[in-house]
Amino acid sequence: MSVVVQWQELLATLPQRVLGLSVWLLAMAAVLVPLERRWGLRRQAVIREQFGDDLVYFFLGGIVPVFIVVLVADLSQWAHTHGPAILRTWLAALPFGWRVILTIVAAELVFYWAHRWSHEWPWLWRFHAIHHSPKQIDWLVNTRAHPLDLAFSRSLSTLVLSLLGMGVMGASDETGMATLLAVVVVFNTSWGFFIHSNLRWRFGILEHLITTPAFHHWHHATGATMFVNKNYAGLLPWMDRLFGTYFLPPGRYPKRYGIDTAVPDNLVDQLLDPLRPSRRPQDGDENAAH
Repeated sequence: MSVVVQWQELLATLPQRVLGLSVWLLAMAAVLVPLERRWGLRRQAVIREQFGDDLVYFFLGGIVPVFIVVLVADLSQWAHTHGPAILRTWLAALPFGWRVILTIVAAELVFYWAHRWSHEWPWLWRFHAIHHSPKQIDWLVNTRAHPLDLAFSRSLSTLVLSLLGMGVMGASDETGMATLLAVVVVFNTSWGFFIHSNLRWRFGILEHLITTPAFHHWHHATGATMFVNKNYAGLLPWMDRLFGTYFLPPGRYPKRYGIDTAVPDNLVDQLLDPLRPSRRPQDGDENAAH
């Protein structure tokens, strides 16, 4: 199927997508806003500064990136066809449950490095800096991301998983795999809202197994170099332990959030600024590390 045809189908289903996103947003708000009001880490308004901008980012992030990701569809299919045959055969022979687990771990590994590169590579940081600009953290900050920032990580995941032959492609039980992976996607998306939430909950030993608000708050922290550019994982914190970027002190939370990189106040400028030639980072640009 050509990219143009896929774009036409996406445009035709745009009203349904907007409706679905609206229901999703209301569901997240219905769960997380009361929790933040009852067990909030910091007292802050629900309708805070830039709340309206973050609502716009929510819909942009749910609509725009998929138009870009389909551009890599043909390349993904090529990667699946020409990927390591021995590896694909070995994966296909594994029990269903193991394939699901390995797919989740592989997807998290790709996300970890895509996220880390978005901090370490100056040009990618120009897009990702928008997500780190808020000085207050709550559930809706999860949605504050440039569409091209989201498209980068999602496209990379599509390519790598296709190369490995993971996911539903070629699986004899593809309906079950597709269903479980859909559940995983929904869970990961919901968890993204949760780990950004303004909650003071701690989870003891579970914090070694799955990301939490405390873990991710340190990712948004600014200040001492000992905790800046840490905790890149979206779901599995041991990825950061593996690659030396883990930071989660017991009983402590960041004092300040945000970045030193200049981000425009206007939403339109935020979207356009990373694309402007005059604003391209130079060699040695230090803004890639906030």
